[in-house]
Amino acid sequence: MEPIKVAIVDDHKLVSKAIENMIVSNSEFEVVLNCPNGEDFLRKLAVADILPDVVLMDINMPIKNGIETTSEVTKLYPDVKVIALTMEDNETTIINMLKAGAKGYLLKDMSPDTLFKAINIVHEKGIFYTDIVTQSLLKIRTEEKETQEINSSLKDRELEFIRHACSELTYKEIAEQMFVSPRTIDGYRDSVFAKLNVKTRVGIVLFAIKHNLM
Repeated sequence: MEPIKVAIVDDHKLVSKAIENMIVSNSEFEVVLNCPNGEDFLRKLAVADILPDVVLMDINMPIKNGIETTSEVTKLYPDVKVIALTMEDNETTIINMLKAGAKGYLLKDMSPDTLFKAINIVHEKGIFYTDIVTQSLLKIRTEEKETQEINSSLKDRELEFIRHACSELTYKEIAEQMFVSPRTIDGYRDSVFAKLNVKTRVGIVLFAIKHNLM
């Protein structure tokens, strides 16, 4: 059986070398690329004769970070599977990395056995879930369900009001733009406040930014 071809993308030379040494100590794997940032990795990938099967991707890197790089790899090389290997255990970072296309998420304090297991499973089955990933995925699904429910409850005129509310227009000017009375705008505002569970116009703006309603 051919060894699984692995690439490492990490700007810390000592760390990336230690990971490489760990991987090559196992005859099941072969390191084909070791790059200091995402831009360098994508450049080498474009001219590589042999693509890696699995990429171990750090997140905080100069020039092009792991999230940006993973997104591009996912689009350009769908058969190349990315595993985040990082010190970042921030939930937002985990979610952004998964949305970019990462098939697994490991912290750098994991054991060699966990790393080898993750590479094998991602290569064979496509995804490796740890508890930290499972929790983040559950949050994504919960948020997506809540967003769908909220969006389905908003009427077209309320959505129009939300978009105007994200501008510098006053409520009176919004009424003029929407060709309704200020009292009707007050009704839209109160209805939107209730549906989005916010209490201020700033709350509407933050919701609109988060859910791409602007």
